[in-house]
Amino acid sequence: MKNNFAYLVLGAFFALGVVAILAFKPASAPGSYEYKQFSTIESIVPGGLGRSRIISTDKGGQMVEKDLLNFYSMVGINFGNISNNDAAIVNKLNEWTDEGWELVEVTTGSSTNTSNGSTSGGIFITRYLFRRAK
Repeated sequence: MKNNFAYLVLGAFFALGVVAILAFKPASAPGSYEYKQFSTIESIVPGGLGRSRIISTDKGGQMVEKDLLNFYSMVGINFGNISNNDAAIVNKLNEWTDEGWELVEVTTGSSTNTSNGSTSGGIFITRYLFRRAK
């Protein structure tokens, strides 16, 4: 019986040791990241008169622009243009994730031209924020 009691006490100390190690494990230090962002501006100006772009900044701090197609053409909304824009944006997302960047946030917004009482156009803007460990 004494032998069983010794094993029970030894087991209890072992269990307490495991709990203590897990409970008092130091918190891991927060990660250090670098961030990168690109924006898409898609025009909703009728007649195809707007300017749509993907805008980013290169390693040297210079603005990089890639043309996108406008939502509208001379005959109205152009679904082919929207599809082409989707492909260009997904290509950019794939390019950056292939370089090790992780997409962490997408923010959208829109603005409508209300000058002169008209609501004849505007833009959709989407910002894609990425990060990767330093």
